[in-house]
Order: sequence, then C-alpha cells, then structure tokens
Amino acid sequence: MPSLPPVAPRRPSVRVHHGDTFDDPYAWMRDKTDPEFLAYLEAENAWTEATTAPLAALREEIFTDISVRTKQTDLSVPEFARHPGLGEFWYYARTTEGLDYPSLHRCPAGGRDSLPDPAAGVPDGEELLLDAQALAAGTEFFALGCFEVSPDGRLAAWSVDTTGDERYHLRFKDLLTGEVLADEIAEVAAGGCWAGNGAFCYLTVDDAWRPDRVWRHQLGGPGPDELLYTEADERFWLGVDSSRDHRWLVVSAASKTTTEVWLLDTADPDARLRSVAPRREGVEYDVDVANDRLFIVHNDGAPDFALAEAPLDATSPEQWRESRPGQPGVRLLGVTAYDRALVVSLRREGLQEVALRYRDAAGNPGPEVPIEFGEPLHHVDADDGDEPDTDRIRLHYQSMVTPDQVIEYSLTDGSRKLLRQRPVLDHPRRGPYRPEDYVQRRDWATAPDGTRVPISLVSRADTPLDGTAGCLLYGYGAYEITVPPSFSIARLSLLDRGYIYAVAHVRGGGELGRAWYDDGKLAAKEHTFTDFIACARHLVASGYTTVPRLAAEGGSAGGLLVGAALNLAPDAFGAVHAAVPFVDALTTVLNPDLPLTISEWEEWGDPLHDPEAYARMRGYSPYENVRRAEYPAILVTASLNDTRVEITEPAKWVARLRHDSGSSRPILLRTELAAGHGGASGRYHAWRDAAFELAWLIDATTPHPRG
Repeated sequence: MPSLPPVAPRRPSVRVHHGDTFDDPYAWMRDKTDPEFLAYLEAENAWTEATTAPLAALREEIFTDISVRTKQTDLSVPEFARHPGLGEFWYYARTTEGLDYPSLHRCPAGGRDSLPDPAAGVPDGEELLLDAQALAAGTEFFALGCFEVSPDGRLAAWSVDTTGDERYHLRFKDLLTGEVLADEIAEVAAGGCWAGNGAFCYLTVDDAWRPDRVWRHQLGGPGPDELLYTEADERFWLGVDSSRDHRWLVVSAASKTTTEVWLLDTADPDARLRSVAPRREGVEYDVDVANDRLFIVHNDGAPDFALAEAPLDATSPEQWRESRPGQPGVRLLGVTAYDRALVVSLRREGLQEVALRYRDAAGNPGPEVPIEFGEPLHHVDADDGDEPDTDRIRLHYQSMVTPDQVIEYSLTDGSRKLLRQRPVLDHPRRGPYRPEDYVQRRDWATAPDGTRVPISLVSRADTPLDGTAGCLLYGYGAYEITVPPSFSIARLSLLDRGYIYAVAHVRGGGELGRAWYDDGKLAAKEHTFTDFIACARHLVASGYTTVPRLAAEGGSAGGLLVGAALNLAPDAFGAVHAAVPFVDALTTVLNPDLPLTISEWEEWGDPLHDPEAYARMRGYSPYENVRRAEYPAILVTASLNDTRVEITEPAKWVARLRHDSGSSRPILLRTELAAGHGGASGRYHAWRDAAFELAWLIDATTPHPRG
C-alpha cells in the first residue's frame, strides 16, 4: 500500500471579516464537481481502504454478527385504515432476505382485532402497492420521500430520490387498477399529503434548497398546479400535513425560534389558508386539530411549553384558553387529540414519557394520567393515529437493553397488548440475546462551571468496570435534539467484545428542558464542547475506561462537537469517528447563498453581520482551530451529495489536520460517492458501513504489541 496519505494542494485564499484575516489554503475544495477534487476524494478512499485492509476479517465478522441477528424476511406491524366506500385494510411493509429495500402491501381487514399473523404466510387478498426494490434497480442510491394513500384508499402518491441530494420525483398510482398515472412532478421536497381524494399537496424549494412553497396538484387536472403559499422569510422552512379526519390541510412555517400555522378546509372548494395565530418573534406553537376544537402546544410565557385550546375558526392567540400550564424542567413535546383522550408526549429528566387526559362528554380533557414503565432508562412514543374515534393507541417502547416494542394500549381499560418486539435472532457462537446479560445505568459528570451532565451507559453485565474496558462515547448537542436510550443490534457487536457504550447528554440538546438547550447555543455554545470533555474525563476518572481505550463519535452537528472537543482536549480520547461533520462551520454560516445558512443564524448566531458572533464561532470552528498537538486516530466519513454538510467541510478538515497538527496517528477520510447526508442507502450497504466503522474503532482503541 502507499506509504503516505494523499497530500492536498495548498493555494492562497484569504477571508476577511470584521477586521479578521483568515488564510484558507483549502478553499479550492468548494467545487465538488472539480475533477481535481473528485480525484483527491478517490485517492483518499483508496488510502483509507489500503490502511484498513488488515481489518477485513473483523469487518466481515461484525457484518455477519448484524446479519445473523437480524430477521431479514419479516413484516412490519400492520396499520389499520378504514376507507369509506372501499372497506377496511391492514397496511404493512415486507422485507425479504437478500433484498435491500422493502415492498409495501395491504390486505382486507375484518375489524381492528383481525391483525394478520406474520407466521401464517401471505395474508388473504394481499395487494402489492409499491416495490421499492424494483424502483431502486439500476440506481446507486435510493430513498423514498413519501408514500401516502388517499383517504378513500383508491390512490397512492410516492416520491423517490436517486442521488442523495434530497430532491424527489413524485408519482401517482391507481390502486384499484394498478395503473401508474401520467401525473408526475420533479424536484419536490420530501413529504406531502392528500387534500381530499383527488388532490395532493407538496413542497418545492428555493435556490438555497429551503422548502418555501406549498402547491396543490389536482390529479388529471388540465391547468397548472395551484400555489397555496410562498414563505418569503429565509429563516423559515415550510411543512404540510393533513388533520386526523383529513378535512383540514395544515401548513406550518418554522424557524429555530418562531412558528406560524395555517389551516385550509379541504371540503370547501373556495377556502383559502387561514392563520391560526400570526407569527410573533420567539413564540413557537404547534396545532393538533380535533373534531370540535384546536389543541395548541406553545411557549408563550412557558419556556417548557404549555397547552391551550381554541375554537376551530381561531385566528388569534386571544382566543386561546389554557388547558395545561407549563412546568419548568418538564418539556411538553406534543399532543394528539382523539375523541376519547388526549395523548400527551413530554420529556422529564432526559426521558420521554406518554400520559393520557381522558375527555368527558363535552370533549373537555381531565387530569393527566401517566403510562408507566419499569426500566430506569427507556424511551416511549405514541403513534399519531388516523382514527379520531379510536378506542386504542399504539406505543413504541425501547431501552438500551430492551429491543423495540409496539404495544397496543386500551383507552377503555388501560390494558396493554404486545403486538411486536423486534426479533434478535440467536447468534451461532454467542447464543440467544438475553436482556439480563446487559446492564444500563445513568451516571453524571461535572462540567467546569459546576453543571451536572447526564450520561447513559450500557455494557454486558460481565464487563469489568475496572478501567480495562474499551468505551465509545457518543454526543450530539444541538437544535434541542435529544439522544434517547435506544436499542441497537449493531451495537451488540461492540458490547459483546467487552466495550461500554455511553451517550453524553450535553447542553445544546433537549434532555433537561428548554433551558438545557438554551445553555448550549449562541453565546453559550462552548458549554456543549466542555460538557462532552467533562463526560470523557469522568468515564476515565470513574474507572470505566482509560484514555487510549476511549473513542468519541458524533455526526453532523455532533461532528462539530467532537471536532471542537478535539481541539480543546486532544489528549482526552484514543480515537474519534466524525460522520458527515459540520467542521467548517464559520465559513458555511458566513455564506447566505448556501443551503441552510440563513435559517442557521438563530442556532449559531449571524457572523456575517455580528462581530461578536463571528469572533465566537472563529474561536471554536474545528477547521480554524487545529493546533500543533498529538491528536488521536481519526476516521471521517462523508457523502459527496450531502446538501446539509457539504463534502468540502470534512475534506478541508482532514487536509488541515494532517498539515497543521503534526500528529503521528492516522487520519482517514472515507467518502460515499453516491449518497447524501444519511449515508448510503440499502440495508446491507448500511450494515457494511457500520461494520467498517466499528472495526476501525475497536482496532484504534485496542492496545497492539510493539515490534
């Protein structure tokens, strides 16, 4: 193999802002179509493949671990739908061994209690609605942007992305005849919904790839599609959905700090969008449409959000009536309104919970009744079901040791029925998966300012906690996103090799309420990085692991986290995996012509116009703060067609790390040349990528004999 990694050319390029001059010798990498840049990425891939070739056997072993533990031919839990005039159906997806993508089906239902048994074979009357494997034939990348069946069950809409750039092609099908209709729309955003039975609403994007327009397409219509709304403020992204009874179209505009919601009565051909409440800077709200009123989750005077009710024709916050006041530290996430009960989702002390508020004869919700689970760490969420008058709901439950469960919860008597638990098949060498063989726990680190930072950990029960174990520490810490205590089959390959897996719930995430998020953004962003370092130091000081055996991992904004932490404390980690990392953050956020930039100013600050924001980002942007030091081994994974974190960022960072740090440890770049922000498509490719990354992390944190 080559004795040295590729060397990227350094070319003069100077950036000047607010009196600061920054030399950026790798700015030439901005053009991802440049043949020289593409050749450089190919050379980096070849270097990474050659360097990691000795790990081929371990990679194959981990891929086999994942494969044999996964039930590859399987059905999802069927979902019930009632179509007036057509009947009742179960909808489900089928995966087949050897195929990357599922097929989507339905079969007749004889009521809500007639759930098909996957072990009984193909259900009677099964219809194939969409074959994703066939659609993906001949493509290097494939992703569905939506699959939506019309309320009457006669039509389906679906959209496909075949490059990874999150631009989709929308098609339609007559489900009664099987005919793919002539209607097709190119260059749409993900998502979409039916507005009645013959009209479909979708989103398109502006030059910065921001969803900014909502359109209504009449199938078979003679004229152009109807433009329902255009969002001119570049901070705001649009979304479109329908109400539970399909009567109302719901259009939302959201920035990082402000929202506005409009409703349109699809039963009225002359209706126009009506704002539920005009946007007010700093006020966020979300609307759930019940059959008799609106339920509005909002932060007006309630930092952790409160619940209000309003009439269906509401147009002002003066019409809101308090239904549940805000509780500091208990983040109200959302409400789903059924005829019998409100399903309340909230987060308390880092754990997501579900509670019920039963509605009386007048539709008024009663006191909150929690749905309780016994594990100290867990994650539970509720389906947003389509039937307003349902007598049951579905809960999705998991923990770091309990595989994903789908539970049917009765709104009549509170009984629970386990519909499905993700199968974990027996391993030929390690035997069956038993939750009792693993232990999950919550620990706390102390940040430099004295703040206690939660850490979720899982390991095998027989893994010694004497400092000899390897450990992988994961972090994200932005956008109020919470990393839940979830289950992973791939992670078992790490745990069964004696590793501890830990999640640092750093500030900037939403684990401990809105204040936890606010204390890790804008001027407080550095808390995210120092929290993560404190968690790493705590794991070593507490005897879980040692620095050479501690790996860090983060992706996207989590890549910014690990990149900044590396510059602050390169001695804290033995290895780092940064996936699609947002590491040239200042350069990106200075350019309002790039995707996402203007909407990101509310998260990071506006360095283009604000000298203080510029100085702050200049002080932590990973690319600009690489220093002369011995960095740990680093693996950077990226995607050529990523529109959220463009390939230039990780490529520049790797080149600068090699040149400026002088580190003797390997620094590798691996780029998917036919993928987007989420990485390669296809489950087998995804498993191989996971095996590659885990094998590298294990090798980089395992002591090797000298000589």
